[in-house]
Amino acid sequence: MRWPLIALILTSACSQEANHLGNPLLLPATGLSSVVGNAAYNKQRGEVELIVKSNYEEIKTDVRAGGGPVLTKAMNAARIPDQDRPARIIQLQSDMGLYQATPGALVTALMVYGR
Repeated sequence: MRWPLIALILTSACSQEANHLGNPLLLPATGLSSVVGNAAYNKQRGEVELIVKSNYEEIKTDVRAGGGPVLTKAMNAARIPDQDRPARIIQLQSDMGLYQATPGALVTALMVYGR
């Protein structure tokens, strides 16, 4: 009587339904890709952060003016597509109050808009 119950328990774990863990055989590869992806994101974010914090007053002026060299450099580092930039600049202008004293908020916004 116990063997059918044990077989049922073991085979029920092999369902075709979606789960939050994914295929356990792929976990090492998934973990490695996460490490590589996080390293690339952190490098990109560091570049954007350096541009924003080193040129904070200039980039705020560029946002208010609707564009400029420092804002373009930051958008390039954040990999914001050229066709999205006019809309993103309008969004940055409308949220300028958030960025007045917090360069980190501007960095985060640029990273969210980027790829």
